[in-house]
Amino acid sequence: MALHIYGPGFSSLVRSVRLYCMEKGVDVSVGMTVDGQPVPMRSPAHLALHPFGQVPVLLHDGNRVFETVAICRYLDRAFPDCSLEPEDAASRTLVDQWASALITTVDTRLIRRYLLQVAGPGNAAPLEGVALAQAETAVDQTLDALEHQLGEQDFLCGARYSLADALLAPMLDYLTRIPGREWLATRHGLAAYLQHMRQRPSGREVLVAPDFCELRPAG
Repeated sequence: MALHIYGPGFSSLVRSVRLYCMEKGVDVSVGMTVDGQPVPMRSPAHLALHPFGQVPVLLHDGNRVFETVAICRYLDRAFPDCSLEPEDAASRTLVDQWASALITTVDTRLIRRYLLQVAGPGNAAPLEGVALAQAETAVDQTLDALEHQLGEQDFLCGARYSLADALLAPMLDYLTRIPGREWLATRHGLAAYLQHMRQRPSGREVLVAPDFCELRPAG
């Protein structure tokens, strides 16, 4: 069975899995279907794939894998000839700790509590006043920490592309698409890093302007 990612193509975490697949040289399809049939978000069919109605979910050879980090680790085990995991324990630990921080703290601060509130596809009440200021302060602090970690490296965790980069690149890409905000204007390391990620073959295909039509009702 071919690899398929269930989830909308604009989801930052769906994009992370797509990037990981492409960097491994593994073909994968993506969309809100399973076996060619539409599966609406949080429908019974979706909940059968992910108990909490979230995305992405990877379907492969009879296996169903949910949660982004678990999916990418599954891909490394299922396709060991093109693993993106570092070989030594110290480097693996560095990647894993940053992947954990990105999927929790960074995703929460940049995506859930800021980006989706100011430029997301849903109907959330816009942030303003104190709430907006607090969210922007958290974004600033998070970007500063990421800039510090990146330093002079080509990738977030060293000299090789890793899961950390697949997680971070879509978040930064979306932040720079918010009209009127220049989050990376003074963070030259992250700005150069994002440009590098966008220029890779995987980035040219995945890090593009979002299309939210997948969430619109058919008809």
